Amino acid sequence: MLYLVGLGLGDAKDITVKGLEAVRRCRRVYLEAYTSVLTVGKEALEEFYGKELILADREMVEQEADSLLKEADDCDVAFLVVGDPFGATTHSDLVLRAVKLGIPYKVIHNASIMNAVGCCGLQLYNFGETVSIVFWTDTWKPESFFDKIEKNRQNGMHTLCLLEQVICEISLLFLPCRGRKIYEPPRYMSVNQAAEQLLAIIQNRRSQGEKPEITENTICVGLARVGALDEKIASGTLQQMSTVELGAPLHSLIVTGTMHPLELEMLKLFSVDSSSFENNACQRTT
Repeated sequence: MLYLVGLGLGDAKDITVKGLEAVRRCRRVYLEAYTSVLTVGKEALEEFYGKELILADREMVEQEADSLLKEADDCDVAFLVVGDPFGATTHSDLVLRAVKLGIPYKVIHNASIMNAVGCCGLQLYNFGETVSIVFWTDTWKPESFFDKIEKNRQNGMHTLCLLEQVICEISLLFLPCRGRKIYEPPRYMSVNQAAEQLLAIIQNRRSQGEKPEITENTICVGLARVGALDEKIASGTLQQMSTVELGAPLHSLIVTGTMHPLELEMLKLFSVDSSSFENNACQRTT
């Protein structure tokens, strides 16, 4: 049996009872180590689960999945995923491969950022399409995610923006080094970095004669380490989000659409400056 087990968002104890039982009866346990991270390290998980964990990077999962699945044909194997197992498309591919090989599988779900964002008070059924914001470079500055945010806002929907995390990226500077793989240090986009890119896009669109649906005064929400003991939430204008400091990763950003009065009252609990809600001309309520 192949078990795909969600670990939740905080630390070792966020695993479900059902998930922990599955992990403890498996002969081999893999920890997916590239789509997200917990606030604790591999050692803390091993101590709590009572199992040795095998780190599975992107290359292993995408290129050596058949070896992992072959093990699951002989014994129980657990594949641990931060958040929920289906938070990344790679894991759907793993299931499809298992089915093709006739290997039974079981999914044990857990909380993910997709539903935990409700902690800020915005109602989940008022969210539109989720977008990803990637790091810009000097030569690559995509804006396609902005169009999706605008479409959501035009429809009165909030947008959850998942901020890029670069984990296990091979350094291009060292590719010729006799086949050795040298990895870049992990990078995690912060709320203020994402806000700065959105503000740059707004200015760019205006310079082209457009009137963006999103402005510097659009109410946004910054979230950091959701589910952890030191979780932080900040609400305010997009301009304010560009200067807010929420500390260590992981961060997410929400661009609001039309807000119910109850949602608005909840966001005020986390306001950077309460006057930004009172004086905001772009604020939308039902």
